[in-house]
Amino acid sequence: MNELERIQDQLERAYRGEAWHGPCLDELLDGVDAETASRRPIVDAHTIEELVRHIIVWEDEGVARLSGAGSEELPPERDWPGGEHAWPAVVEELGRSHGRLMDAIGSLDPSRLDEPVYGSPGTVYYLLHGIVQHNLYHAGQVALLKKLL
Repeated sequence: MNELERIQDQLERAYRGEAWHGPCLDELLDGVDAETASRRPIVDAHTIEELVRHIIVWEDEGVARLSGAGSEELPPERDWPGGEHAWPAVVEELGRSHGRLMDAIGSLDPSRLDEPVYGSPGTVYYLLHGIVQHNLYHAGQVALLKKLL
């Protein structure tokens, strides 16, 4: 297994399961309805829906940056987008964004891992591991929010 395959494995575990840390994002979102996803049990904290939309943005931004078409900096309204679609569509879009990212990684040559990435402070390696870390961080927030709801 090469390093890109290892990164894909970590992304897949974070999204679909068998992760060392506990429940994956897909498991955490199972059974979450629109009302629960939009509730804000902590003032000034994000909702489950906002966190999921934010994860989608960064998975898609990762794909864009890998192709050289990413943003140098995301404005807050793009980084934390508002509700444009119903909750079930948001969950479906998360699956699609995960698939797009997995496909983009699968098409990379491992020799690119040390290349710089437009819009990122580091390399392809840094960007991809950052997305794994980002997804896990927000999955932990979702887990805590579910306990509060």
